[in-house]
Amino acid sequence: MFILLKNKFVCGVKIAYKIRCRGEKMIIKTIGVVGMGYVGIPAAVIFASNPDYNKVYGFQRESKESGYKIDMLNRGENPLKGNEPDLADLLKDVVDNKKFECTSDFSKISECDAITISIQTPFLNKDDLIPDFSALYDGLVNIGKYLSAGSLVVLESTVTPGTTIGFVKDVIEKESGLVAGQDFALAHAPERVMAGHLVENIRNHDRIVGGINEWSTHVAVQLYSSILVKGKIIPMSATAAEVTKTAENTFRDLQIAASNELALYCEAMKINFYDVKKGIDSLKGEGITRAMLNPGAGVGGHCLTKDTYHLERGTQMGIVDYPVATPSIYVVARKVNDFMPTHMFNLMMDAINKLDCVPEQITVAILGWSFLPNSGDTRNSPSEQFEALLIENNILYKIHDPYVNGMDGNLYEIISDSNIIVIFTAHNEYKLLDPVIKIIMRGNHPIIIDGRNIIDPDLFIKYGFIYKGIGRGDKN
Repeated sequence: MFILLKNKFVCGVKIAYKIRCRGEKMIIKTIGVVGMGYVGIPAAVIFASNPDYNKVYGFQRESKESGYKIDMLNRGENPLKGNEPDLADLLKDVVDNKKFECTSDFSKISECDAITISIQTPFLNKDDLIPDFSALYDGLVNIGKYLSAGSLVVLESTVTPGTTIGFVKDVIEKESGLVAGQDFALAHAPERVMAGHLVENIRNHDRIVGGINEWSTHVAVQLYSSILVKGKIIPMSATAAEVTKTAENTFRDLQIAASNELALYCEAMKINFYDVKKGIDSLKGEGITRAMLNPGAGVGGHCLTKDTYHLERGTQMGIVDYPVATPSIYVVARKVNDFMPTHMFNLMMDAINKLDCVPEQITVAILGWSFLPNSGDTRNSPSEQFEALLIENNILYKIHDPYVNGMDGNLYEIISDSNIIVIFTAHNEYKLLDPVIKIIMRGNHPIIIDGRNIIDPDLFIKYGFIYKGIGRGDKN
């Protein structure tokens, strides 16, 4: 059922258009997903696999960096590296059944009843809290140009609180001539996925859904309810949804930073962080929640490395009552986690000094370039910062990662003729490292730096390695 709204002028043309009645179930048959990355691809495939929907369009620009995905996806080939259970099979099925199509033709937005947006939102300058919304802006312009009245637009990208009711709403309204919350529904439903678990996360995690008004929330809830298997919908306002997503990542970053800082303390006191962690985790009882995350060589990815700054920027919406001249604990945590690749370098240099050799005599094998185990996602990898320090100090290095193109060569060829192994990612392949690799390495006492606590230090020390590990003050 529709109600007829008043005439409007769009680009100088007088039109009359229809809008679905508030509170009524929206008829959604065609869905558009803007942005074919780690969020957009699995979302589009899951929507397309739902028998309630006739067609899903995946919108991807023909850029030098990502344009190749269009042909791959239309052949039913998954462009995402790493182990993603069910994704390849689902993609092939929806392509074979002509329920999914990837395109750079944004005019097809006009055919869509619902459009979701999964575009990266990095920062130009974290110190100045200036996000880079250029890609998001381009996507919004394309949506606004072709948006049909009565449609639903949902932003899934993680953004600064206030973005949906401000920047997003303003751009779409300007380009479309339509009014958000009246002529089209607008909501924020942040993604909550992790590489290696994309399909599972979308189907099973609870979904935060926040519209700019009650009607927008209602129709967005309808859209996401259709694809949940175990998860439930948690409705709220758009801004509350934005804060929920930025805060959940900020809190995880804070927890990691707390473990990283404690690991540094344990190293200084020559004790084992994991003994301390086991002791803390053992305290159980009603109201007691002290389970700790593991420390490590650094935090990577698109989300945790920036969402703290989105949350901090959101405080500009109002005056915060906070201790004068006191830095944000969230930003301090971010700086601690950013420091960990430098700490890895410091551990390595300390080990080199024990060998009484100079950096020019050293070759380092960096194991792991992606930031997650058994994934090809290299965004903001902590290995990059470590590499920069090697270059700055004129230290030769090689890189291996079984999930990254150009780095997926023979592991033992990479290790051979190296003095040092530095483990940055807990790939399964690296957990199987045997200390007998010493025979193909240079020197009587090769060095191994374990940034993820995945090898047995005693075993490697027994074979003559110099060992260093995050939080392993008892062995360092």
